Amino acid sequence: MVAKDYPFYLTVKRVNLTLEVKTTRNPTKQIEEPSTKRVKPLSRVTSLASLIPPVKPTPLKRFSQSLQFRSDSRPDFFTPRLGSGNAPPLSPNAIFELSQGEEDLIEDLKLAKKAYHDPMLKLCIMTEEELTQIFGTLDSLIPLHEDLLRRLHEVRKPDGSTEHVGQILVGWLPCLNSYDSYCSNQVAAKALLDHKKQDHRVQDFLQRCLESPFSRKLDLWNFLDIPRSRLVKYHLLLKEILRHTPNDHQDRQHLEEAINIVQGIVTEINVKTGESECHYYKERLIYPEEGQRDALIDNSRSLSCHGELKNNRGAKFHVFLFQEVLVITRMVTQNDTVYYQVYRQPIPVKDLMLDDLQDGEVRLAGSLRGAFSNNERIKNFFRVGCKNLSHSQAYWFQTNDTFNKQQWINCIRQAKESSLCSGGEETSSTEGQYLANGDCHHQHPARLEEMDQSDSISDCSMDISEPSALCEQMDHADSPNVEIESNV
Repeated sequence: MVAKDYPFYLTVKRVNLTLEVKTTRNPTKQIEEPSTKRVKPLSRVTSLASLIPPVKPTPLKRFSQSLQFRSDSRPDFFTPRLGSGNAPPLSPNAIFELSQGEEDLIEDLKLAKKAYHDPMLKLCIMTEEELTQIFGTLDSLIPLHEDLLRRLHEVRKPDGSTEHVGQILVGWLPCLNSYDSYCSNQVAAKALLDHKKQDHRVQDFLQRCLESPFSRKLDLWNFLDIPRSRLVKYHLLLKEILRHTPNDHQDRQHLEEAINIVQGIVTEINVKTGESECHYYKERLIYPEEGQRDALIDNSRSLSCHGELKNNRGAKFHVFLFQEVLVITRMVTQNDTVYYQVYRQPIPVKDLMLDDLQDGEVRLAGSLRGAFSNNERIKNFFRVGCKNLSHSQAYWFQTNDTFNKQQWINCIRQAKESSLCSGGEETSSTEGQYLANGDCHHQHPARLEEMDQSDSISDCSMDISEPSALCEQMDHADSPNVEIESNV
């Protein structure tokens, strides 16, 4: 070392010794980070849900939310390992949705029988015949889904992966044909259940069940409607499994075949359910006059839409749109049974005229071109009439909201177009002008998916000539002495 550098060397050494002494005195003290650094508290740490294997979802959300699939992004240490076979495993999330849904369905069906059917029968709240009508063939569905769940568990590997499921579904899905009788019975079951709720014993029992924890705030009909809701979701589940299946996977062909099978079954059950619904309401029509009977009603096999509507006087009507005829009725009760009394003459669809009225165009007193633009009650009106001069009828109807109004307009238009196509008739000048200007969207509603609603879907609007004459006819349209009740 050069002599001239010696003082600098002593200075550096002195500094190093000072640092060593401080460290020796506080051996456990860590170097503090700058106070400006943001420290994340433990309570805000990202959720550990991604580190937990799939668990049973909350059953309450299964009835109000559409089908959803969890993301495939998982930590690597939870990704199922490839099996010993040549085929790679299928999507674990989609398979889990399928098997977990079966478990939930089985539990809910057993709960409906144990918590509702058996107690009401034992306590004589309802007769055995009434319970059979309401619950239908629900008991026969439980072993059906237990069989599928058992098959899915058998092909599951110890690591949780599944290589093949398509062949199992192809062999099991034809069993869903047994849903035919259950779904066809739902219209009558719902009507009977609603009627029995007027009995204070039944209402008290159902209310106690609704307030109990086991019901998850769901009423009896929610449980009875679970099988139908599950049936229409199978094709979505299978499509999701197919979407995550590699193109070269040998199970892909079986999955495509399974999708075709379930779609065919749902379509067939949908048709039979529609026929059952149509037959149910036709049997409950009452004709005050023999001349009101129409062969078009008797020959109808499906019901396009129906529901409660109000006219411009506030009177309630229950309107049925069958395949080829529109029937306006009043709901009445005879011997504790709900019937529908036909009001005036049914209107054939081929003679039906429709006008979509703008908000504020109708006065509640019955005149057109009203000035009450701020009155909520004059919204959502449409008008139907008959172009046959022998009938000369016109009706103004109001729906609950804009969506419901559009459903009625859509459905009437679709029925008219179907009638014109099947009858081979030429449209009138008014109809031709509308069809040339309006947008036509043909939609075929799935009866099983919309059974809890009154209407179906389509699109339409049509002009009616001589509005003043129609308005005068409407002034004398209603008789106030008929008892009106709520919709079934």
